[in-house]
Amino acid sequence: MEPVSRLQRVLEAGQFAVTSEVGPPKGTDPVLVTRKGTRLKDYCDALNVTDNQTAIVRLSSLAGCALLRQVGVETVMQIVCRDRNRIAIQSDVLGAIALGIRNFLCLSGDHQMFGNHPTAKNVFDLDSIQLIAALKKMRDEKKFLCGDDISGEVPIFIGAAENPFADPFEFRAVRLAKKVKAGAQFIQTQAVYNIPKFARFMEMVRERGLDKQVHILAGIIPLRSAGMARYMQSSVPGCFVPDQVVERMKGAKVAKEEGIEIALEDIEQLRQVPGVHGIHIMAVGWEEEAVPTLVEKSGLYPRPEVRPS
Repeated sequence: MEPVSRLQRVLEAGQFAVTSEVGPPKGTDPVLVTRKGTRLKDYCDALNVTDNQTAIVRLSSLAGCALLRQVGVETVMQIVCRDRNRIAIQSDVLGAIALGIRNFLCLSGDHQMFGNHPTAKNVFDLDSIQLIAALKKMRDEKKFLCGDDISGEVPIFIGAAENPFADPFEFRAVRLAKKVKAGAQFIQTQAVYNIPKFARFMEMVRERGLDKQVHILAGIIPLRSAGMARYMQSSVPGCFVPDQVVERMKGAKVAKEEGIEIALEDIEQLRQVPGVHGIHIMAVGWEEEAVPTLVEKSGLYPRPEVRPS
């Protein structure tokens, strides 16, 4: 099957991929999205557009992807299972394909209690693994979940997320295997600050042969302050920040520079881990400065030329 996106072509060519993400605004102004896209497009193979991340209402992922495509950015449309049932999700996927979006990331979604509508009702008609399987069925069989036929082509590159550090740790590769079996073709992971533990996770991935079946992009969140490091350590579920990283940020003369240096060291080590096929940089409001700096200083710029589909 021919690749359907630049991201897929980069990965299947054996190149080390770079993705990042854009968090849409809590409003209607498209300028923030297009400005970030214009700034980052030459440094990344694709940009994720988050889907109401942390359960806070924002401009939709579908609209964000459409805006980015207007400025020449390849996108990854994130879809969470929290907010829509299978009818709405499949409808959005059809619309996205019609608008030229090819990469999709299937997520469960943060619980609504974390967001600005804590009394909202979660949907979870599908879970993330069922969503992966639904997209695979739409693509491979050109059928909806109900069995009805889909008219037109369904070119989709299917992604999913994985947290290598959540408990029970020994179960993480097993859960990844379920997502791969369901149809995931690329994986973006939670932020990696503990390289030895991540390397052990990748050992379990390789033992199951999953690194040959799916492209794994390791997550990078550059730290801006010691306070951010402490928050990530204590308050972000599944994010494992070692004490020495927090202490290093506390002792830094210029915190942002130290955060960039730590991220660069992590990227260098991650590139040596067998089975890691790229990085996914989540700069959380710091994208326009941090992402180009990290990509350039890590030797991943310029991005490779790949043959168009």
